[in-house]
Amino acid sequence: MKNALWGYWLVLLGVFIVIIMLLVQNLTTTNTQDYYLVKEITEAAMVDAVDYSYYRTYGEIKINKEKFIESFLRRFSENASTSTVYTVSFYGVYEAPPKASVEVKSKSNTFNVMGDSDTFDMVERIDAIVEGNTLN
Repeated sequence: MKNALWGYWLVLLGVFIVIIMLLVQNLTTTNTQDYYLVKEITEAAMVDAVDYSYYRTYGEIKINKEKFIESFLRRFSENASTSTVYTVSFYGVYEAPPKASVEVKSKSNTFNVMGDSDTFDMVERIDAIVEGNTLN
């Protein structure tokens, strides 16, 4: 009975540690993680927004502005953290030549340490250009 009781305490301690790790993970997203999230989503959204019929007709790459914004917001909402408030802004989205500037501001939770209130806000700015071989 004594050994079984130690086993129960060990399992309970393991469950407690896993719960603490999950709670801390939701509060600690780093600047690097946000940067790569915005970068990868911007690249994927620009590829999704390429107008292939225009490319076949004229041989130039052109993106659809509305499709880019829609694809970016859909992908970002699927992958963003639910414990952080984000503000997404689009600057200079040009269809031809394809260029997009995206700014994502994240406002995390407020932390209270010894009576001092601290917030960690991050701003990620990405400029993306689609390039291709236009030689026929």
